Amino acid sequence: MSWVITVPSSTANLGAGFDSVGLALNLYLELKVTPSEEWEFVPVSGLLHGTPTDKQNLIYKIALITAEKFGINELPPCRVEMRSEIPLARGLGSSATATIAGIELANLLLEFNFTEEEKLDIATAIEGHPDNVAPSLMGGCVIGHFDFEVNWTKVPIDGITFLAIIPEFELMTDKARAVLPNQFSYQESVLASSIANVSVAAICQQDWQLLGKMMKKDRFHQPYRKPLVPHYEELENFLEGEVFGTFLSGAGPTMIAIVDDSVVEKNLHIWKKQYSQFDWLPLKVENEGVKALKLNVSY
Repeated sequence: MSWVITVPSSTANLGAGFDSVGLALNLYLELKVTPSEEWEFVPVSGLLHGTPTDKQNLIYKIALITAEKFGINELPPCRVEMRSEIPLARGLGSSATATIAGIELANLLLEFNFTEEEKLDIATAIEGHPDNVAPSLMGGCVIGHFDFEVNWTKVPIDGITFLAIIPEFELMTDKARAVLPNQFSYQESVLASSIANVSVAAICQQDWQLLGKMMKKDRFHQPYRKPLVPHYEELENFLEGEVFGTFLSGAGPTMIAIVDDSVVEKNLHIWKKQYSQFDWLPLKVENEGVKALKLNVSY
């Protein structure tokens, strides 16, 4: 039996929703899985060039971790063809998609029949927070909290463009986390959390103007990470007045602007010409999460 597993990418934080807010985007990781004599991962898109082709592949490692949670130490070998539209180490959830793909791979091969909640529990325990894995699993915008268990709510989003502005350089999450403070004062914590609270309310109301204001006020991570993205303030100022707001996607270095569809259609070619060193991708929210399709014919 063969399957195709499709996992959407994600963006996290949306400003002040640090480690707790994420939404799925319409860039995808796709795996074609077929039984084989031995494990083999075959990258068939350029963005996956250099990824391990054996059991060192992250997807395999996650699948094995998932199996081992239930006392199973081996997985039936497969050939896995991997296609991806998601740039690596750019803040668009590439590692989270691999995590969800690995859990789904184990689920199919070992017939675990996991519920969505069970998949989310496993993924969050692996990642340490639900911000990227939850939307890649379930689609839409997911607001989540993890403390021994995952509590979450999902908000479908339509009719708005999330414009990703992707630089050529990578920024590893470990480096981006290293610049964050170890603690906040009580007063600073209250201020930062009030900004996050209003941000979540704005997302639920799809009040993009208000969300854009709150993004600028974030105290949790963006003030510390912006220096790692030298072009951030220049692009933020360049787009001001045309977009509802901009934010650092996950740990960066990708920036995302929330833009009315008509404004994108009118201005995107101008923005691309003015800042041609970046990849400008107009994206939509993917309101469905991971999908697994059983194949009975050749791919």
